[in-house]
Amino acid sequence: MTKAADTTAKANEISFEEAMEQLETIVEKLEQGDVPLEEAISMFQEGMQLSKECHSKLTSVEKKMDQILHADGELEATDFQEEEE
Repeated sequence: MTKAADTTAKANEISFEEAMEQLETIVEKLEQGDVPLEEAISMFQEGMQLSKECHSKLTSVEKKMDQILHADGELEATDFQEEEE
């Protein structure tokens, strides 16, 4: 498995909060500026994958919220587990 594929697989397994924490750690290390170039590129790629995964999770939650709350303010009970299967 390539490192990018490995990062993608890990990103799919972690929660939004865990992904954000890892992303913040990567950003902090890159901002320090003392990371060798090759490692910095690898960290950047991992960060971009984590960012993409966080965006995907947020979009999914936003869609679920749209389903829960109708425009008229009425709530709808929806079983999301059945929809994801």
